[in-house]
Amino acid sequence: MVGSCGSLTSSDDETVGWSAQRLYGEAKDAMASRDWPKAIKHLEKLEARYPYGRYAQQAQLEVAYCQWKDGERASAIAAADRFIKLYPNHPNVDYAWYLKGLINFNELQGVLSWLTTPDMSDRDPKASREGFLAFKEVVTRFPESRYAPDAAARMRYLINALANNEVHVARYYMKRGAYVAAANRAQYAIEHYPQAPAVEEAMVLLMRAYDALGINDLRIMWRHILPHAVPATLVLGSYYIALAIIFEAGFSFIGMGVQPPNPSLGQMIGEARNYMLVDSWLMTIPGVTIAVLVIALNLLGDGLRDIFDPRLKDN
Repeated sequence: MVGSCGSLTSSDDETVGWSAQRLYGEAKDAMASRDWPKAIKHLEKLEARYPYGRYAQQAQLEVAYCQWKDGERASAIAAADRFIKLYPNHPNVDYAWYLKGLINFNELQGVLSWLTTPDMSDRDPKASREGFLAFKEVVTRFPESRYAPDAAARMRYLINALANNEVHVARYYMKRGAYVAAANRAQYAIEHYPQAPAVEEAMVLLMRAYDALGINDLRIMWRHILPHAVPATLVLGSYYIALAIIFEAGFSFIGMGVQPPNPSLGQMIGEARNYMLVDSWLMTIPGVTIAVLVIALNLLGDGLRDIFDPRLKDN
């Protein structure tokens, strides 16, 4: 009786006896025709019957993709996470991270979600954060990956979405009269998303919240604005000084800059051209000096930024 039931079950499964290659090929055909449930079924059978073959590893990635396309977001993320955990050094692990980010990113832009709340700032930021972290893995760990440029672009979009979310919550707290909570939200947006366009509104909300709390403008400037303005000012200052050195040397080299007897590195290089074949060091030393000055100024600006940036201090 048991034997007859077993044979009946086997006869109902047309994939019995199929090789790993055939199961994978049939799954790919189903994916091409967008028959996601059928593709998932074949890929899961492939992984169960041939767990140690090269097709099984790829099948896990394909299952995650098919589950995502079939609307099974949680299962797709779980499949991607399992692949990342089991095969951290796999050549396609960058795609697993990218796919995980893509699943979370597109969750933000589903049709129903878009119709109900067109402003992404109104939604739960959990998917945005998870998508951002997944894309960040691609960009930082696999900078040469073909998915890195798109991941970086989506990161910029998600930064704006996360900043907008913080500003939206701060705006809500302001309307409710919860000024401390509003100030904290606005300050968080300023500190963690300084390049986002929403930071401008966050600064306004922070000022309004502190004004409502009776905190004077000087204290706001000293505690919240200057710490975030100084690092960028230092970097820009060192950059423009280095740029000025290059321009001055260039104009002096062609005779349009500093005139004798005032000393100039560019002028020294220009005058040494006549002796280039005899005493090449006359050109080499001023040129190397300019290069060292420019590099040193840029490194100095980066170092001062790392020292004074409050976000880096927290880390």
